[in-house]
Amino acid sequence: MKIFRSFVGIFALTFVSAPIYAAPQPRRAQADLIVYGGTASGVMTAYSAAREGLHVILLEPGSHLGGMVTGGLSATDTAHFQIIGGYARDFYREAAAHYGVHDLLKRSDWLSEPHVDEAIFTAWLKKAGVEVHFHERLQESHGITKTGTHVVAVTTEDGKTWRAKVFADCTYEGDLMAQSKISYTVGRESTKVYGEDLAGVRVDTPKHQFQWKVSAYDDQHHLLPYVDPGPMGANGEGDKKVQSYNFRLILTKDPANRLPWTKPEGYDASRFALLARYLKSFEQHMHRLPGMQDVMNPVAIPAGKADFNNNGPFSTDYIGKSWAYPDASYSERQRIWKEHLLYTESFLWFLSQDSQVPSSLRAEVNTWGRAKDEFADTDHWPNQLYIREGRRMVGEYVMKQSDLQTDRTKSDSIGMGSYNSDSHNIQRVAMPDGSVRNEGDVQVPVQPYEISFRAILPKPAEADNLLVPVCLSASHVAYSSVRMEPQYMIIGQAAGVAAALAISGDESVQKIDVPTLQRRLRTHGAILHLDQQASGGAQE
Repeated sequence: MKIFRSFVGIFALTFVSAPIYAAPQPRRAQADLIVYGGTASGVMTAYSAAREGLHVILLEPGSHLGGMVTGGLSATDTAHFQIIGGYARDFYREAAAHYGVHDLLKRSDWLSEPHVDEAIFTAWLKKAGVEVHFHERLQESHGITKTGTHVVAVTTEDGKTWRAKVFADCTYEGDLMAQSKISYTVGRESTKVYGEDLAGVRVDTPKHQFQWKVSAYDDQHHLLPYVDPGPMGANGEGDKKVQSYNFRLILTKDPANRLPWTKPEGYDASRFALLARYLKSFEQHMHRLPGMQDVMNPVAIPAGKADFNNNGPFSTDYIGKSWAYPDASYSERQRIWKEHLLYTESFLWFLSQDSQVPSSLRAEVNTWGRAKDEFADTDHWPNQLYIREGRRMVGEYVMKQSDLQTDRTKSDSIGMGSYNSDSHNIQRVAMPDGSVRNEGDVQVPVQPYEISFRAILPKPAEADNLLVPVCLSASHVAYSSVRMEPQYMIIGQAAGVAAALAISGDESVQKIDVPTLQRRLRTHGAILHLDQQASGGAQE
């Protein structure tokens, strides 16, 4: 039996495809492609497929498009930006043009404000005729209808059923993938699983680390807050822990656009005893007072703003508090999300107000504040938690460390990556000598590498019409590089074209003609191989 033939004539409904905010629809709806998740990858998947002539419905559980690209990560992780092509490059070019920049020759050309980026994504989907529905979250259980290896429909929490010929899970969580009974993993493989020397527990990592001995205990030998009792684990040992999450803050010094720091409900200064202890000992060991750059990493973006990320041993990363998120229930994820926000709000309030913080650092922190013109519906805190890693599919091909370092070419390449192997810390533990130590950081440079189409494909025995561009098939080590937003966008473009080829050829996503896929991608500017990089610019 042909893969998609049974859908012809079923629920033949007429949709108005142009509006970005679609009117209420019947309880059952049908499309060629349903994209679940309005991340940047989801936007690109939907846009790409619509450009290929498909009727596309994008279901977004929240109320915004763009995921981290519009949720605070404005300091784009580009690395060798010559390898970023296709619709991803078009997006960044349009964002740059908003500021009068018409070339992408240096890293600053790739940086833009969240609200500008979301406006571009919204306009693109409207122009392409993608039907977007917000607040459509997959039913937490029994949300997938599947016949054999064929996903037939998804059901959202409001009881609506959405049918399609092909589905793409573009969320950071991978719930559609998981409910479709696709194999996946969470956490770190040991060094033995794929022969990766960067895998598993890493007992000696110098970055974002306590560079001198700081006690993990108070005067009564009680463990300080935000320190795990351990043990850390043996070097190279696998576990089920994931790297830390945080909120990427968009702050400004402009008094006209700057909000003052406010004390959050639930604030407890004692939770920051370790930070206070670290700051107190800083001058003795560094021979200078700590500055804001020692506790956060600001990167300037347009309009007098900056994207603030984690930096140092105690910063915005909520270390050790992300482990349960990937497989958690919706309510548990909401609790984890709120705890991350409270931690972030409290961290900034502590730095800006507490007398244990050097007065010079307090004064510096108070020169910054949340930007009034960003994230209006979330009190100007970012609307997206940075879920750096969650579930990872175990699909047709698992990307490994060797794919980033030695086996960098792929005959079925759909795009390229080039960012460091970059895992943030995973745990903060008390050591046998009483000191505190962070563990899990990976920062290893890579050269540009090609991304296999098979990495977004489930095993054929598990699903024949599902694509997974975000929670893709990769080890923890490989995922730490390929997880960057430009790569998610590049992969999304390929997923959209792949969906169109599967439908037009009436075949499974695993059986589409890869050379045809690659030709279609190149037609729209994609850069697939090491010898096809865009001209101009150097890595920064």
